[in-house]
Amino acid sequence: MMPAHETYDVIVVGAGAGGMTAAAVAAAEGLSVLVIEKTAFVGGTTAWSDGMVWIPANPKMKAAGLSDSVADAVQYLSSTVPEPANAGLRAAFLARGPEAVTYLEAKTEVRLQPVKTCPDYYPERLGATSGGRALEPVAFDGTRLGRAFARLRPPLPEFTLFGGMMVNRLDIPHLRRIGKSLRSTLRAARLVSEYMMQRLRSPRGTTLHLGNALAARLYASLLARQGEILFSADVEDLSMQGDRVSGVVIRHGSRDRAIAARRGVVLATGGFSHDAALRKRFFPPAAGFVSATSPSGTGDGLRLAATAGAALNTEATSPAYWVPASLFRRADGSRGVFPHTVTDRAKPGVIAVNAAGRRFVNEALSYHEFVLAMLRDGHGEPDRPFYLICDRQFLWSYGLGRIKPFTRNFRRYVASGELVEAPDITQLAAKIGIKPSVLTATIAAYNIDAKEGRDPEFGRGTTIYQRHLGDISHKPNPCVAPILRAPYFALRIYPADLGTAIGMKVDAQARVLRGDGTPIAGLYACGNDMGSIMNGNCPGPGITLGPALTFGYIAGRHLAEGGVTRELAKEQM
Repeated sequence: MMPAHETYDVIVVGAGAGGMTAAAVAAAEGLSVLVIEKTAFVGGTTAWSDGMVWIPANPKMKAAGLSDSVADAVQYLSSTVPEPANAGLRAAFLARGPEAVTYLEAKTEVRLQPVKTCPDYYPERLGATSGGRALEPVAFDGTRLGRAFARLRPPLPEFTLFGGMMVNRLDIPHLRRIGKSLRSTLRAARLVSEYMMQRLRSPRGTTLHLGNALAARLYASLLARQGEILFSADVEDLSMQGDRVSGVVIRHGSRDRAIAARRGVVLATGGFSHDAALRKRFFPPAAGFVSATSPSGTGDGLRLAATAGAALNTEATSPAYWVPASLFRRADGSRGVFPHTVTDRAKPGVIAVNAAGRRFVNEALSYHEFVLAMLRDGHGEPDRPFYLICDRQFLWSYGLGRIKPFTRNFRRYVASGELVEAPDITQLAAKIGIKPSVLTATIAAYNIDAKEGRDPEFGRGTTIYQRHLGDISHKPNPCVAPILRAPYFALRIYPADLGTAIGMKVDAQARVLRGDGTPIAGLYACGNDMGSIMNGNCPGPGITLGPALTFGYIAGRHLAEGGVTRELAKEQM
């Protein structure tokens, strides 16, 4: 269907977290809103993510009895984001992030709760917290969307059970204790029975968690406020009146159409993770072309903004946020990308090795730091191989990549070449092209100290963040155990991105800037279309969604105020 009107107060390009936040806030403020989405679904990469939203000193922390302050966050960011670039945007984020949380909970269907035990990624730094800065979406009943539920991007199938059942992070320990704990067994039985009932009326489970729940809540917020969404439409150009952006030109089907925006246009198209030319321009050669993001992020917003004279923010220590990923083929022939964020790398009994068969990193570091180590070790060489190495006991207890724990029949993974199996380390090394004597020596050296729960080479399991990712039931170190029980396995991993850090320059009102620093009237950006306020550093979980929601909120409020700054608006009252 085509838009119901030719003119709206606000047009948002892209229906990810940032774009839907801007749209929902503008709609909540009484503006008419049109969201234009190039795919058939809302949610973008957010719908595939863990949904973490990093906002220091947020109001949910105080309610949960957790202490934090903006001053502590400033101190923490001074060491984890040491570059002076974008300091003003970080200040705006810290000042208005808590405000955004309060507003969204009061005026939309967004509901967030603090993850009390999820530490910042560098917990040893001054100003860090042991939990609470990361918020997660409260579970959402997808049936509340009615027929629109079919428009919500499904989660990655590799992160669901039984073909469509989502679970939250608190369910996972119980699922691992089925048969060992009556309480856990009963909880798992309830989850499965609820899922079976849901499948009677839906093609997948309707109890939504993680990023899927966040995307659903934002979508519900927009629908409840009569916001319109146009699917499968491409924005071909921005309309200009003088030096002001006044609307867009879209192609929907075979027809072009101009739609006007009285207040402004918000660009939130998801960055350029899947644009080969921009990756080649900004990414290091060793990064390759693997992305764990939604394929719709092809740099549309950046190209549109450039026509209006927008400047790019290229002052980034890293051009993207990184994650190690493994590749596979699904049954339907599509290529799958599994992001190794928290499920396996830090668990006891697995190591990562480079092409020479040597460890190169503390496996329990954040996914971003892990890939930075891959890129350093790769010396700029594209397609340099890296592997996760484990034994049968580890594979059974924790799984590996998309292979879930307690998988009895893993032969299909071996047959496809995704997983390499061998009866001893020597043969495993030969199969993956590593000198057997080197890999044997690497594992032997690791095992000596691992038997006592120590890792003197890299210090794995020595911070609360690393131990949080490990197995707390494993003693004495939740992140370290020897690799002893044949057969042995190797899984190749690749450097992949979770989102781009290079994007448009904006000001504290989310207005897109020209090269001379002046704002382009009527043009805003948020999400990964906006340059990273952290300069490509990754100080905590949810470091992309936190700013996306905050600056989406800022853009929506600024548009509702008529496009003037808050200070000027106060003077005019």
